[in-house]
Order: sequence, then structure tokens, then C-alpha cells
Amino acid sequence: MKSTLPKYCWLIVLLLASWQSVLAQNQTTINGTVVDATTTQPLPGVSVSIKGATAGAITAADGSFRINTSRSLPLTLTFSYIGYSPREVTVSDASASVNVQLSSTEILGQEVVVSASRVPESILQSPVSIEKLDSRAIKATPAPTFYDALANMKGVELSTQSLTFKSVNTRGFNSNGNTRMLQLIDGMDNQAPGLNFSVGNIVGITELDMDNVELLPGAASALYGPNALNGILLLNSKSPFQHQGLSANIKTGILNESGRSSSSTGYYDVNVRYAKAFNDKFAFKVNLGYIKADDWQAYDDRDQSVLNGYNLKSGSRSANPGYNGVNIYGDETNVNMFGSLRPVALNPAPGNPLGQGIAQFSAQTGIPAATVFGAFMPDSASTFVSRTGYEERALADYDTKNLKANVALHYKFNSNLELLAQGSYGTGTTVYTGADRYSIKNFRMGQYKLELRSDNFYVRAYTTQERSGDSYAIGTLGAGINEAWKPSTTWFQEYFGAYAGAAFPAFVTAFQQGVGGGQNPQEAFAAAAAAIKGNSPAYHEAARDVADQGRLIPGTAAFNTAAQTVKDKPIPGDANGVGAKFLDKTNLYQAEFMYNFKNQIDFMELMIGGNYRVFALNSEKTIFAVDDNGDEFRVNEFGGYLQVGKRVLNDQLKLTGALRYDKNENFEGQFSPRLSAVYTFLKTHNIRASYQTGFRIPHCQDQYIDLRTPQARLLGGLPFLRERYGLNDVPVFTLESVQAGAPQAYTFREFKPEKIIAFEIGYKALIANKLMIDAYVYTNTFRNFNGSQVLIKSTTQEVFSIPVNYDQDIKSWGWALGLDYNLPQQFVVGGNVSYNELSNQEDLGNFQAMYNTPKVRYNLYVANRNIARSNFSANVTWRWQDSFIWSSSFVGPVVRALNLGEIPAFGTLDAQVSKFFPQPKVTVKIGGSNLLQNAYVQSWGNPTVGAQWYASIGYNL
Repeated sequence: MKSTLPKYCWLIVLLLASWQSVLAQNQTTINGTVVDATTTQPLPGVSVSIKGATAGAITAADGSFRINTSRSLPLTLTFSYIGYSPREVTVSDASASVNVQLSSTEILGQEVVVSASRVPESILQSPVSIEKLDSRAIKATPAPTFYDALANMKGVELSTQSLTFKSVNTRGFNSNGNTRMLQLIDGMDNQAPGLNFSVGNIVGITELDMDNVELLPGAASALYGPNALNGILLLNSKSPFQHQGLSANIKTGILNESGRSSSSTGYYDVNVRYAKAFNDKFAFKVNLGYIKADDWQAYDDRDQSVLNGYNLKSGSRSANPGYNGVNIYGDETNVNMFGSLRPVALNPAPGNPLGQGIAQFSAQTGIPAATVFGAFMPDSASTFVSRTGYEERALADYDTKNLKANVALHYKFNSNLELLAQGSYGTGTTVYTGADRYSIKNFRMGQYKLELRSDNFYVRAYTTQERSGDSYAIGTLGAGINEAWKPSTTWFQEYFGAYAGAAFPAFVTAFQQGVGGGQNPQEAFAAAAAAIKGNSPAYHEAARDVADQGRLIPGTAAFNTAAQTVKDKPIPGDANGVGAKFLDKTNLYQAEFMYNFKNQIDFMELMIGGNYRVFALNSEKTIFAVDDNGDEFRVNEFGGYLQVGKRVLNDQLKLTGALRYDKNENFEGQFSPRLSAVYTFLKTHNIRASYQTGFRIPHCQDQYIDLRTPQARLLGGLPFLRERYGLNDVPVFTLESVQAGAPQAYTFREFKPEKIIAFEIGYKALIANKLMIDAYVYTNTFRNFNGSQVLIKSTTQEVFSIPVNYDQDIKSWGWALGLDYNLPQQFVVGGNVSYNELSNQEDLGNFQAMYNTPKVRYNLYVANRNIARSNFSANVTWRWQDSFIWSSSFVGPVVRALNLGEIPAFGTLDAQVSKFFPQPKVTVKIGGSNLLQNAYVQSWGNPTVGAQWYASIGYNL
């Protein structure tokens, strides 16, 4: 065996060499160049392919190309380049150079989109609203990244929680970590499975590999399934067959925000891409991206406790003993001093000097002890005291970084059948705002896919693997450090003792001085009480100094040791202390397919598809509930859809109907229909109308969370959890009714998925190849809207927070208008405005719908992608949005109840200028966002965003 194996190996090698020689002899080489028809300058990066085959090339810096093919002549070459009209050239003689001129075009409305109907179609004839950014638009944007540029789209809003983490939303009900918006990357659901939302573009596509972005505002469940309630964002990467070679981009700049401890800090962004097609069969690509910066900081110190008569404008740590700063943590713990100290003050037992002193004074003066206590203490409505907290900058990890890596292997069996394997991995540190502020530190997530596809079907399977790393809850960390240093029971006891120990003797002295000065006892008592209460701020300050003596100071070794102990302990902690670590290792597995019967059925268009997915929950039993065997759950879902289309009236009217069915093992099946019509007249004028429904299955945490926090036990909405804690066996009362002094029993209803019923009418037209108009008006009706209810168990007084469905419809409506106009010399001007409103707010009573959306947003821009054919480009964009009320679990409960969480209106100016050097294929770009330095926040508790200046140099972009 040992002697024969090498012979077979050599035989195989000789056969392969002979076959390669035969192939080489039968190969034809075609050479040529591509130039700009106006400037005659070479055009690098033009895609050249053989029509009907997979062979192709990309033009070099001098515009030249070379293609080797075994196909016989004549054949047709196809030339395509973004911003230029495509051309086809027939080649009959391989010895003759193929010299081609491409004409630049800025004609609007020529984009082809896929996401609206899952099939390619003109953006003008899309049956629903759709926005698109291609790679050329991404290069020209003044925004620092393509993800930031999404805010320039019509009706789109961002919520900035970190430099690298922004949540995208459309049409109301915005949130940090938006679970009503679906984000797909190369067809894969990009949500972190345990968090149930996409963490921005941390585990996504690098800018060099980004081919295009498509965004559908509004419901899209009929084709995309659960959670596409508010819209869907599709990010699509470049093919290694069409975009080959080495590309690189280095960007650096400055973040400037005057409210920071250091107003100017640097940031760095590096991307590298390499793609290679060895022949018309096999190609691969590799992408690397790295971002590093000192993050935007959240430092809102307004008092959101609304305690002791203070509010967001008047409250402060020095003025309000019950202060709770928005971005101050550890001060959420508060106690009413009057109620806590009163039993002690009225108890004259031995060893209680305060109680004995009051009793003695009462005996001497005949004034009741309770009256004496009330004289030197503020009343019960103004004696809330909170612990001293820490600023977010002392607790959060602002050393933001993000590493992205992607590898893809593509194999084409023929020109219409391709197999690809793709792996994407991302890790980084950022900050996210939920019920708490979370430092997402050393977070890791991978997505791995195998896909077989052609132009009329695909079959893919992928998995998403989430690892929370060293992530922790910042607010919980602040409280945990306080508790680790000095338990709250001890701290408040020291505080109250110091206050009473100073106030009561001073009151007695003042009373005695009044009597000695000629006042009767009643006058002396009233004067002493007024004097002591007037000096109450000084007593509070002194009491805090006593209780805080030896408090851990940020930056010291003792502070760092205590902080690390709390960070290392999973939420909620144990008997030995508070834990802040967010522990999650949940995985998602999905298989799906689509088949389009195009060219197989004459009288209509037909497409079918389906998917099966599994969530494998794994928080190491810290966040999610466990079953009777002590294991965390696996959640199974499946769904399928069918879409039928028909063109009538001489192809001027296209009618489309889609129906989808989805089933989650914990809920009844959901049908999602969509009906749409697009009428085309005068070739480029289109009127569209659509009716569709969408739904959102409660995410994994809403189903299975079982977590004890200092405020309440968070429970999922599934019935077995209510049974586990006996909430079905005894009365439970709503927190609001208990606080009002009239406990009201709560009756549980079936926990259901959210639903939306959406209507839209739109008009899109291209007039004289110069003016693009896109307008729409929509209405949305939400049913079974998912919110949270705080309940108190009657027998134990335990507090539970449970997701429930609102029992009334929630309605909203809005409209948007976008205009783009081509000016001479390739200048383009345009803008868009959107309006969104919650239309039945007055019918909702005290229910917090958390609409979180400005009524008015608009964008204006002027741009030129090639000024006077000089390879200079420029873009200036102005964005503005109205003020609005933000409501979330992070907002203080009283602030939320009173609708005080206003996000101020703001406007920003972005600009960029870039220069392309054809010969070295180098692009230099200089720009900035928020150039007027109008510092702003986009949601409650989030960081203040300032100006960002940058400069970049890119090769072969």
C-alpha cells in the first residue's frame, strides 16, 4: 500500500497538468480599456463580464482589463459601473483591443430594489415605501459612517446610545434596542439572540464591503415574518466575483463635546478588503474592520426623582436629599426619613437616646411626643433621602472599540447556480440603554451561513452565536459599590441618626431660648420649629457627610476592587452582595428557502418560501427561567409564505397579494396578509396602495425572563411563570392602586403577540429625468400592544413586573414627502420631511404607549459627485427634528407618569469634500458631522453627541 499510493498521486497530478494544458490551449484572452466618455479619463473599478457566463474582471487603475475565457467567439461583454450607463459590446476578434467609453448619468429613479417584494423591481414601481443607499451614495455621504447616513433617509430616526451603537426606527414607538425593527445582513437576521435586537453594525458589514442598503418603513411581516413591525433594514455585501482586488481605507478624526471631562478626543477607523476570483467558478473575499475611540458620554445630572417638592429644573444633590440624577447611579435607593425615624423617635426604650429625649421634653412641656417629632423634622412628603451615587463616567467603559472580520467562499456551478459559505465575527465594547445603562464590554457575536442560490431560488442555513463577554449593568454597579462599601441599612441609620442628633438638640435649645426671652411656650415652640426647618438643608448636608465618611472614591484601588467584585458577579447577585454582570450565551439557528416560479407560469407571478428557527436560551440560569429539569428553554418557530402577482391593463397595473403563516410554540399561529396595487401612467408616474398586517412575537425575555432586581422580580408573560410564583392563587394589586391607597385587584388575560394593521397610499414619479417625487400617507392600528405591569402580591407584598397586552387599540398616522432635483453640472439638491403622530393618545388614559417619536423631521442637502469632471465631490446636509416626549423603563417612574421626559429639538449640519486620484486609485475625504456643535441627545439618558471631524484616505474604493 505504501508503494502504490505515491504512484496514484503522481498519476492524478499528471492528469490535472494535462487537463490544465488543454484548457490553456483552448483559452481566449480579451484585452481592452474603459474611459469616461466626457473626460476620456480611465475608469478603474468597472465591472466587465461575459454575458451568459461567470467570467469577468474589474478594470485596473489605468482602465485596462483582461479576461480569459474558453468560450468561442463572438461573445458579448457587459460593462457596468455605478453612476454610468451600462454598455454591451460584441467581440468577434480577440486580437483587437476592446476600447469602451461609458457615459456618466445622474438620472434619478433608476435603482433596482429587491426587499419590497423579494424580487428585483424598479424602485419607482415598488408596491410599498422603500429607501435605498448604494455604494456610490455611501462614498458621497458626509456622515462619518454609512450607518449614520441612515438618518438622512425619509422618515428614519436614530437613537444614539454610543458612538458605535445606534438603533434605527421608523413610524413611531422608537426605543433603544428596537425589537420592532428587523435588520438582515446578507439575508441573516442580525439580532443578538438573547437581547432580541440588533446591536447596530457591531457585527455587520464593513464599509468597504457594503454594496447597498435597503430600508422598508412600516410593517413587513407578510414576507419577512415576526418582528418586522416597524420596518426592515437590509444590508447587502459585495460579490467577490464583481468586486475584486485589494481595497483599504484609513479614517481618523476628533470627537468634540464641550460637556465632557476632556472635550476633544480622537477616534480611528481602519478597513481592509481583499477579494479574488480565480476563474469563473471560484472566488473568495476577506474583510477586516477596526474602530477605536473615546466614546460620547452621558452626563445628564438633572433630578428625575421628583421627590421632596423638586423637579427636573430645581432638583440637585445639594438641594434635594432625595436626588436621583438621570446619569448618576446608586442614588436610586431612597427611604422616607420621616416614616423610618418616627417609630424610633417615639420609643423611649433604654439605649434609644432620641426616643428618651423626646419623651422627656414632652413630659416637661406637656406637648405630645408626636408633635415634638414633627416640629424638628420635615413632614413625610419632603423627607425622602437617597444614597450618594456615582457619575456614569466613573462606572462605564468608554474605551469603545469594534473589530469585525468576514470571510466568504463562493463557488459557481454555472452562471445561474452558486454555493457560498460565509462567516462573520464581531467583538467590541460599547454602551446600551435599556431598563439600565449597560456597558457591553468585550461582547462577541458570530454569524455563519451556508447558502445555495440562483436567480429564482435560495436555500440557506445559518446560526448566530452571542457571547456577552464582560458586559454589566452600570446602574446596578453603582448600587452594588455602595452596598459593598456600606449596606444601605447601616448608611441610612447613620444618616438619620446624624440628622436627628443635630436637629433635636438645636430645637430644644431654640425653644429654651425663646421661653427665656419672654415668649410663651406656644410661641417658643413655633419659633423653634420654624428655625430648625429653615436650617434643614444644613442638617441634611452634615448628615450626608457623616454617612458618607470613608466613601469609596473613583480611581482609588479600593473603589476599583469593589467595582470589579460587583462586575464579576452575575445579576442579581447573591447573599454576599449585588451582582452587575450580564451573562448571556444564547444561540439562534435558522433554515429557510424561497422559490420563484418566474418564466414557469405564464398568467401570473408566483413565489413561495418558508423558515424554521430555534432560540437556544443560555444565561447560565441567571436571567431566564428553567424548566422542571433545571434546564433553560429552547424556543421553536416556523413560518411560510406565498406571494402572487399579476399585471393587467396592458401592464400598467400590477396587483400583488401575499399571505404568511407563522407559529411559535408558546402562541397561537399568526396569519399576515398583504395586498398591494401599483398603477403606472405616463411611463414614470406611479400610484401605489397597500394593506398589510404585521406582528411581533414577544421576545425571549418577555417570554422567559425570571430575574430578581432591587426594585422587583421581572417575570416573563407565559402562564407557567405566574403559576410558579402563585400569582394565580391569591389577589395581586396594581402598583398604581396601592400607591393611591385603594388597592385594585388585577385580572390576568391571555398573553398574545402584538399585531399591526397598516394602510398606505403613495405616489412616486420621475419628471423629465430631473425631478424625483416620493410621497406617502399611512395609518397604523396596533392591537395587543405589549407593555409592562407592576403588581404587588397581596400575601407577601412581593413586587413583580410582568409584560402584558394593552386591551385597547393604539392608533397612529403620518405622511412623508421627498424631492430630489438634478441641476446642471451634475449638482443635485433635495430634501424630505416626515410627520408622525399618535392619533388616539387621549383615549389611552395613563397607559404609557412609549411612542418616542418627533412629529416632524426633515433633511435638506446639496451634492455633486464629480464637480466639473474634476473628480472632486462634495455634499452638505442639514437635519432637524422636533422635540418630543421619551418614555421608557429607564425614565424615572414619576417623570414617565407625568410625561416630563422631553427630548429637545435639534438640528445638525454635516459636510464633506473628497478627491479621487485615478492613477493611484486613491480617494481623500475630509468632512464632519454636527459642524455647528449643537450638542444633542436622541433619547432619555443617552449620551450627548457633539461634533465629529474626520479625514480619510482610501485605496481602490
